[in-house]
Amino acid sequence: MKIPRLIVLLVIAAITVLRGSMVYAQKAVPAYLNSSLPIPQRVDDIISKLSLQQKIKLLMNKGTAIDSNGLKIPAYNWWNECLHGVARAGKATVFPQAIGLAATFDTALMSKVANAISDEARAKHEYFANSNQRGMYTGLNFWTPNINIFRDPRWGRGMETYGEDPLLTSSMANVFIRGLQGNNPTYFKTIATIKHFVAHSGPEEGRSGFNVNVSDNDMWETYTPAFKSAVKNASVYSLMCAYNAFKGEPCCSNDYLMNDLLRKQWGFKGFIVTDCGAVSNIYRKGAHEKVATAEEASARAIKAGVDLECGSAFNALDKAVAKNLITEPELDNSLRRLFTARFMLGSFDDPKKVSFTQIPFSVVESKEHIQLSLEAAQKSIVLLKNEKKVLPLKQNIKTLAVIGPNADDEEVLLANYNGLPSEIITPLKGLKKQLPNTNILYAQGSPHATGLPVPKLIAARYLFTTKEMTAQGLTGNYFSNNTFSGAHVLSRVDSVIDFLWINGAPAPSIDPFNFSVRWQGFLKVPVTGEYYLDMYGSSNFELLVEDTALFRYSNTDGADHKYKKISLNAEKLYAVKINYSNTGANAIVKLNWEMPNINYEAEAVAIAQTADVIVLCMGLSPRIEGEQMDVTLEGFNKGDRTKLALPTVQQNLIKKIMALGKPVVLVLVNGSAVAINWETENIPAIVETWYGGQQAGTAIADVLTGKFNPSARLPVTFYTSEKELPAFEDYNMKERTYRYYTGKSLYEFGYGLSYTNFTYSNLKIKPTSKIGNDVVVTVDVKNSGKYDGDEVVQLYVNNLQKTEYTALRCLKGFTKINLKKGEKKTVSFTLQPKDFSFINEESKRVVSAGNFTISVGGKQPTTFTKGNVLIKNIVLTGKASFLEL
Repeated sequence: MKIPRLIVLLVIAAITVLRGSMVYAQKAVPAYLNSSLPIPQRVDDIISKLSLQQKIKLLMNKGTAIDSNGLKIPAYNWWNECLHGVARAGKATVFPQAIGLAATFDTALMSKVANAISDEARAKHEYFANSNQRGMYTGLNFWTPNINIFRDPRWGRGMETYGEDPLLTSSMANVFIRGLQGNNPTYFKTIATIKHFVAHSGPEEGRSGFNVNVSDNDMWETYTPAFKSAVKNASVYSLMCAYNAFKGEPCCSNDYLMNDLLRKQWGFKGFIVTDCGAVSNIYRKGAHEKVATAEEASARAIKAGVDLECGSAFNALDKAVAKNLITEPELDNSLRRLFTARFMLGSFDDPKKVSFTQIPFSVVESKEHIQLSLEAAQKSIVLLKNEKKVLPLKQNIKTLAVIGPNADDEEVLLANYNGLPSEIITPLKGLKKQLPNTNILYAQGSPHATGLPVPKLIAARYLFTTKEMTAQGLTGNYFSNNTFSGAHVLSRVDSVIDFLWINGAPAPSIDPFNFSVRWQGFLKVPVTGEYYLDMYGSSNFELLVEDTALFRYSNTDGADHKYKKISLNAEKLYAVKINYSNTGANAIVKLNWEMPNINYEAEAVAIAQTADVIVLCMGLSPRIEGEQMDVTLEGFNKGDRTKLALPTVQQNLIKKIMALGKPVVLVLVNGSAVAINWETENIPAIVETWYGGQQAGTAIADVLTGKFNPSARLPVTFYTSEKELPAFEDYNMKERTYRYYTGKSLYEFGYGLSYTNFTYSNLKIKPTSKIGNDVVVTVDVKNSGKYDGDEVVQLYVNNLQKTEYTALRCLKGFTKINLKKGEKKTVSFTLQPKDFSFINEESKRVVSAGNFTISVGGKQPTTFTKGNVLIKNIVLTGKASFLEL
């Protein structure tokens, strides 16, 4: 049939119009938004449309929004944290602190934890983005994990690490990184950041100007292996340079570290961010003082490889360009890496194409994640000692005394860099639930350290709205902004100041991310004396008594305590005012005090005298060990420790309780090793629980009652005294960690007991092997005890060709296995050539012919501690082989 000519012409015209529309539509979509184009092309499109000032703003962590020249780039703050759960962003599941996760020696568990954290991170990011919240702690770049080696137990931030061993650190970190970044071939789930590069592990005081000189042996055997492994084996996409200098040059302007070693030698493809304020430290008086101005420091950092600054020194980059200290194309190189990261997160693509955007908010602190937190806490607990069959506790105990500063302190369990769970189970709560038929008594016993107040909530009976004291509480005026501006939108009487608004607001009419409250009223104390007034809060707060500010707090790093000692008279009524303003998802404010003349010790001894069994919950606190803290007490300085023993006030309490002659269990809650010499000699049962997260108390009760068989191992050495160690400032590894310490430790790295027994047999290794070949090691492990349990099988290699720097032994393999009572399994390890290598006098990594010993067991091959370990010798033959550093 012949088609009429008019119809043909109309069809042709329609097709022409359609094609034109399609071409127009394609032209209308900017290249940077066209997901069919290669990422480099999309990135270049963005950069080509940016002014110099816009580029500068985008090189800083606040990530200003851009809406000009055809660009619509939403604001993006690069600063976020998820060390052991999504932190500082409202509700989240809180897992054990990193050091506790390391103690599990369980990479499979770590993978599950990391996946849970990244699920919550994605869900929270989408929630914030949909609410147009793009400030700190809302993004998808997480400045974790901390893979510095915990070389000295005095370092306050050591709790953030995976311990003192390079292999354990690498193994746990790599699994964690993969869990955060996901396995999608196109998009990152989140981006992990390894920190702090390099050789950074205290002291906290003076870190901004500290210089580290280390031997090549220590550099390649201790300080860099975990970083190299994270780059090469886990494809980590972000790295943070450290505050300190390395061999005279600040790490954040160190061309050798970042451009040569990291990018050229290791092939790092991601971006580098500075630690916060590190660029300013390059020129700041009292810090590194390498240059005189911000523009010089900023140019120096970018030329050395930095892409992103946490801080504000980069505001001077326009001056740096004007003075020819750096060129705009050099800034573009850093921007390319940053925008590549944002594209790989799917930030400029249709959310439907990015599967991670579909993760529901319901995963946040879900039942499954809370259960996982419990499992992680259970598996992080190390049984250090168990004599006289004190553990497991019997179910028929009539009266149990639970005593100590860590027995019922919720904050302690969350450690630092933490989120906020809906519920926190303390050891006291956990034991009450686990032993419902036991009369459980509780006493604080002591402060954590002399001079550190014990904050308790100020009850309503001491607060009044008027001078007439007719109504209890304080009057709160709530504003829908964080500046107390205009008329308040809500006024009410709050009986106590104890608020934790997580992903919520004081009222529906108030923006949960942007509000302020002013409380006013009067305080009447019960007795005359010296009080500590304490506030715990986030964002910004101040406390005024009689119109005099006792203290102010302004910080974006999460919640903190501020306290001051003040004389108060019971005959007087004191006017109090609290100003609190919130600018994020973490809205916390509590008004506490410590009343005078409280005899914590006497109360503890009194209840202990009536108890059948006593559980002492002692240890440390993130209020006295941590990052650059404003705390100086006996044994503590600016977040670091000066003594390894428990604080004197705790030691005295322990000795008085032990003098009663009752069965005692010592539960340690802390983030670093403690020298419990007297306690080890005199207390029959001791467990190390770290900072165990929101389910710590349940986990502790499960272990103490035998519901869960402990299986964790120490990721650090417990020394007998700080006097056994070199100077804290000395970064030489000689006499540090189990690999180089020649003394007798209190408890070894890798040590931990179980309620059951494991027997090793049939260790098989070929007696000789040619250099360059893998070495296969097999061993049989049997649960020969009465309980089902997990065992951490550890393999150590000892190079018998000793040099000045040769380690005593090195962990070269570990695996965690579950064995039912009576069950036996064969465990296999494959050692690679590098496992037999060492750094020679020419600073080269070499494998040479010689003798080695290989040990396999549940501990190190020493006589310090009991345990079944099998040892065999192996001889390597052939020509020496040189390997990559």
